Amino acid sequence: MVLIYLVEAYILQRKTKTLVVDSKKMGLEVHADKTMYMAMSQDQNAGQNRNIKTDNKSFESVEQFKYSETTVRN
Repeated sequence: MVLIYLVEAYILQRKTKTLVVDSKKMGLEVHADKTMYMAMSQDQNAGQNRNIKTDNKSFESVEQFKYSETTVRN
């Protein structure tokens, strides 16, 4: 699990691209079908319905996810 705290939404796009590129340099691949993100903000509409696209991959925005038997909700 990777947690990135961002103040500006556009930074998420840039950080995601950096993650994909740097992973490739180390021989790893980020699987877009297994990778999702959740934006948490005081603004109720922040990050909603925005899929991040980079290197012909699309990362889905979710409202909740389950990690280690705990459900995290926005």
